Amino acid sequence: MSNLNEFMLSRRSVLAGLGGVGLAAAGLAGCSGNETPAQGSAGSAASGGDYEPVTLRVAYMPNLGSASSLFTAIDQGYFDEYGITVEPAQFQGGPAEITAMQSGDIDIAQIGHGAHSLCIGGDAVVFAFDQLSQADAVVCDKSKVASAEELAGKTVGVSSGTSSEIILQFVLRDAGLTMDDINPIEMDVSGMTTALLSGQIDAAATWSPNTVTIEEQLGDNYLVLGTNTDYSDEVAFPSSFVCLPDYAEENAEVLARFGAAIDKAQQYRAENIEEVAKLLSSELDVPEETMVAATGEGDWQGAVDCQGDTDTILGYYTAQQQVFLDNGTVEAEVPVEDYVKTDIMEEAYTLSQE
Repeated sequence: MSNLNEFMLSRRSVLAGLGGVGLAAAGLAGCSGNETPAQGSAGSAASGGDYEPVTLRVAYMPNLGSASSLFTAIDQGYFDEYGITVEPAQFQGGPAEITAMQSGDIDIAQIGHGAHSLCIGGDAVVFAFDQLSQADAVVCDKSKVASAEELAGKTVGVSSGTSSEIILQFVLRDAGLTMDDINPIEMDVSGMTTALLSGQIDAAATWSPNTVTIEEQLGDNYLVLGTNTDYSDEVAFPSSFVCLPDYAEENAEVLARFGAAIDKAQQYRAENIEEVAKLLSSELDVPEETMVAATGEGDWQGAVDCQGDTDTILGYYTAQQQVFLDNGTVEAEVPVEDYVKTDIMEEAYTLSQE
């Protein structure tokens, strides 16, 4: 079993033989630490008139991990610097976002871990790394389900193809169970909170801020059976901005501009995460205290440290693909360079530093 700390010491290795286990938690969380200067305010930015204006339809999910860099870039005027107008569109999961891109309704999507299996399958490509997610969890009312082992025969809300489903699979594995041992109910994550609190389901594979709401309602009966951080020694859970392969080929320059704005937003987010949470509270119509309570759901500084460090970023996606191989979601290994556009990432980083 290999160790991602070794990868950090020699990042040009391909992390062969990960086997889904043995990755060091510290290695997964760390990057080489490029020193990115703090970005100025929108008022001090270069004029967007230097670029051909473009309007982009961008899909996001209503949580801090998915929406934070996008709305920060809008609010701080970073997209304006690069001649980009963003039309945000809310979705409940990454697979639905990719379907919307395929139908022509969306240009770009921010996806969580689970939907990256579709990128590996060739449906989309990654052109910007956003962050390592810590938002997903399998939760329950411990008066009904006191341990992961007690999930056997229970009804569990799950949204297929999402990162929370991956956490559920890990939780079941560690309890000596499989998906065949439970009664999984396919649900939009937006409906899981009410379903769990009303007793329609026994557990939920969900994510923040839904987990915050559930904890507030259940109080002492709130039980977390597993989260991303519980498995950080096995797999990285990157979230990303993606587009269709043909779109990337035809619009690489536009995507680099978009990525540069996101790089600046990530810097601002890392330094002002509570302020960003309050911004999203207004944008997403979520109680402010709920959104602020969710500020620990992503490795915000880690995203900044990785900017321009495409070797480390490729390591995250290599580790991510391994878990899909291990659980059978992906049948054959695909070179990460086939679907992770490091050339666009590098150009975006260069633009953001100018």
